[in-house]
Amino acid sequence: MPFSGFDFTIPVLAVLVLVVLFAGVKTVPQGYNYTIERFGKYTRTLAPGLSLIVPFFDRIGAKLNMMEQVLDVPTQEVITKDNANIAVDGIAFYQILNAPQAAYQVSGLQNAILNLTMTNIRTVMGSMVLDELLSNRDAINDRLLRVVDDAAHSWGIKMTRVEIKDINPPKDLLDSMARQMKAERDKRAVVLEAEGTRAAQILRAEGLKQAQILEAEGRREAAFREAEGRERLAEAEAKATEFVSAAISGGNVQALNYFVAQKYTEAFGKFAASPNQKVILMPMEASSLIGSLGGIGAIAREVFGDAAANPTGPATPPARGRTVPGTGSSS
Repeated sequence: MPFSGFDFTIPVLAVLVLVVLFAGVKTVPQGYNYTIERFGKYTRTLAPGLSLIVPFFDRIGAKLNMMEQVLDVPTQEVITKDNANIAVDGIAFYQILNAPQAAYQVSGLQNAILNLTMTNIRTVMGSMVLDELLSNRDAINDRLLRVVDDAAHSWGIKMTRVEIKDINPPKDLLDSMARQMKAERDKRAVVLEAEGTRAAQILRAEGLKQAQILEAEGRREAAFREAEGRERLAEAEAKATEFVSAAISGGNVQALNYFVAQKYTEAFGKFAASPNQKVILMPMEASSLIGSLGGIGAIAREVFGDAAANPTGPATPPARGRTVPGTGSSS
């Protein structure tokens, strides 16, 4: 059976429809955005999923990764503010937020970000001294992030992090830093030891001061108590003397004899207990003490008269002599 031209037309048209259909259907994976160009001009952006475009008129311009990406910053030489030559490398994280800007505002996005980061690393770290670079790495990272993010904002990207990985000074500089650190630690050890010695001396001085204060207060309290005791003893003596004087004034000579005998006995006891005397040879008899009291009574009779000395009996003539206690002689 012969085939006509219409029989070939239908299959060809079916194939062409399928080809056009497949050319107009585009699948965008998750995390990506495609830009669509019509006759070389940007028209729209395809989001993740299944999309349709006009075949033979529209085409995909750029396939952009919208996920956060990491960019390794290679090692470079940096001269610090104090003329120290160091080797620095780092790492940068960025994310595309605007696909058309990232595709059409800059040529070679990753290369642009890399060069921008390296330039700002030299700028930021070159304005600082070496000690600041080694001790303020977080501040350096924050400053780099602000500078690079502001510069790359017009490209439709967001710089999420810029980190300095390694800072490598030369070996001779590392040796000098190690010696400096050792000297600094030795100095701090000496200072701490001196402060400890000073604190110990201060504490000892404070303790000695408190001991002396307490001792002085104790001596003062003892002197006060001793003076108070002497005052009370003097008051007692004064009252005793007052009572004896009153008794003598009333004509009672026996009170005077008792008072003098008591003082005589106390004085003799103190003399016998003196540490300077090892051997005491003194005649002492009871009659001597009585004779002394009799002499005192005679003196009282001469002063106050016979009536005062012996109010109940006749007057007794004064003694011609009296024995001096402790000597054994008469006068």
